[in-house]
Amino acid sequence: MRTVERHRMITQAVQEAGTATVTELADLTGASEMTIRRDLDHLAAQGVLERFRGGARTLLLRGDEPPFALRAHEAVDAKRRIAAEVASLINSGETVLLDSGTTCLEVARTLRGRHITVMPLSLQAIDVLSSAPEPTSLLVPGGRPRAGEGALTGPLTLASLSALRFDTAVLGCCGLTADDGMTAYDLEEAAVKKAVVASARRVIAAADGSKLGRTTHAYVGPSTLVDVLVTDTTAPADEITALENSGSMVRIV
Repeated sequence: MRTVERHRMITQAVQEAGTATVTELADLTGASEMTIRRDLDHLAAQGVLERFRGGARTLLLRGDEPPFALRAHEAVDAKRRIAAEVASLINSGETVLLDSGTTCLEVARTLRGRHITVMPLSLQAIDVLSSAPEPTSLLVPGGRPRAGEGALTGPLTLASLSALRFDTAVLGCCGLTADDGMTAYDLEEAAVKKAVVASARRVIAAADGSKLGRTTHAYVGPSTLVDVLVTDTTAPADEITALENSGSMVRIV
């Protein structure tokens, strides 16, 4: 079992049970107890859980978003295909607003060197695009980065968004369904996503299949806000059909 897969399994087991012992996790994953201890130390450093002698307890409530450091290693191939498709939908000379999240970070990597103006909403994407060769033009918003995430939020971010208009917004999704619309994990993040939508002529949602059919805590808006959805083949077919029926164009890669 790959380390990333084992970390995901451990995180889920501890989150669902509240606590778990090293022995229980070793039995679950088939790894040695020494390996599990190293895994728990790593996950504790990421803020996923809290170590105690012989085991760990969760720091995530049920339904909380897993840390960026874990999500960055999930569905990497799908996210890269999604990013390439998103980039193909953006024309030279466009102004682009780029949301935070791991999929949008992959989009940032595909946009380096393109003849566009782009404003990223995460420290990670700003870092990627800050070294982009010409003719890419970078705009940097204000805001407060969320700990462990790098996503920019707060009044300064909202002020930056309200002052500008973009041809295209590339929006990351925490949850998207035809019935419940687009949702985020917290209210600050939802406020930024609402401002993103209001600032752009066209909204492209970039989301791997795990985000479709899921509803999270904070409401962003109806699914009709999404002009184009780019997702992968793991997306639920019934949800894809419902989103298409609601008016969104769906591209599956």
